Amino acid sequence: MKRVSILGATGSIGQNTLDLIHRAGEDDFEVVALTGGRNVAQLAADARRVRAQVAVTAHEECLDDLRAALEGSGVEAAAGQGALIEAAARPADWVMSAIVGAAGLAPGLAALEQGATLALANKESMVCAGPLVMETARRHGATVLPVDSEHSAIFQGLVGEDRAAVERIVITASGGAFRDWPLERLAQATLAEASTHPNWAMGQRITIDSASMFNKALEVIETREFFGIDPARIEVLVHPESIVHALVGFADGALMAHVGPPDMRHAIGYALNWPERRALPVERLDLAQVGQLTFRAPDDRRYPALRLAREVMARGGLCGAAFNAAKETALDGFIAGRIGFLKMAEVVEETLTRLSSEPGRIDAAFTLDNVSALDALARATARNIISERAA
Repeated sequence: MKRVSILGATGSIGQNTLDLIHRAGEDDFEVVALTGGRNVAQLAADARRVRAQVAVTAHEECLDDLRAALEGSGVEAAAGQGALIEAAARPADWVMSAIVGAAGLAPGLAALEQGATLALANKESMVCAGPLVMETARRHGATVLPVDSEHSAIFQGLVGEDRAAVERIVITASGGAFRDWPLERLAQATLAEASTHPNWAMGQRITIDSASMFNKALEVIETREFFGIDPARIEVLVHPESIVHALVGFADGALMAHVGPPDMRHAIGYALNWPERRALPVERLDLAQVGQLTFRAPDDRRYPALRLAREVMARGGLCGAAFNAAKETALDGFIAGRIGFLKMAEVVEETLTRLSSEPGRIDAAFTLDNVSALDALARATARNIISERAA
């Protein structure tokens, strides 16, 4: 029986993970910890269903509600950042890291420090502190498995292959809600329009990130950190069908493509059952019915986030932490109606420009404290820029 914890259990990745665990039956998995945010009703219901040892909400003011919802279940209730980290540090064989944003870094590191296999859906951890994550895993004999569909596809394409023979990596992007909009219309894009994805069922924040391609920008950086690929060898293609998730190109000219339906349970299930492959409740593709697959190069004017990601990789150091923090803050500003859709990239770029001019900020050592400090500074800087532009 595999002991598992799910960090971010109430989000779409967490719910899909719980679906697979529930389908597998009680003999395969023992659930140690579930964590979530303000949706304590869902968190408590899931904890009861899988008989978790502990359920943790990130928000201390929600603790009383969580305790009430778990009364009589035997499931322990806890709240706050310290409780999240303690839950992640509980002995487990496999931990899903699906907390959204930079907040997932410290719990993920805690899971690695107790030697677990970390299934990483929290791409921000690799963007902010990839070297720290991988070094922590190495030091504690832990394993990091990618759960983003693109990086799972790359990982699977590299099984049994000589990494030295890899010539390039191609990750695909749906193009998001605005992939076919005229450029001049993007400035008027509304929150509701940006929050609707044409292919995937995801949370609001990641759906907006897909529309702006900031999600893909993070994934380009994650590809470099996960697989040690030179940024010049990482390509992005817009693929509206979202069926080819990534391709690995080799020195002999061959391209190995991972093809599957747009269903996150595939990547989750691969990580959950790794190194085995087991049957999963996902659609079996009928390629004759699909008919054709289309690809096109992304337009840098439509998606400036991709250019910024390459500048971040060229700058190096802790620039990824500043990039992610500024992106999350700009997204907050768009959701709150303080800036327009196109202004998000401008806020991120200006934040990076200001912080890069301050000696010692970007070039500090890779420690959790330094990453956290730069994260806070970048958020404050981005908020100031948003205020300046709003004024």
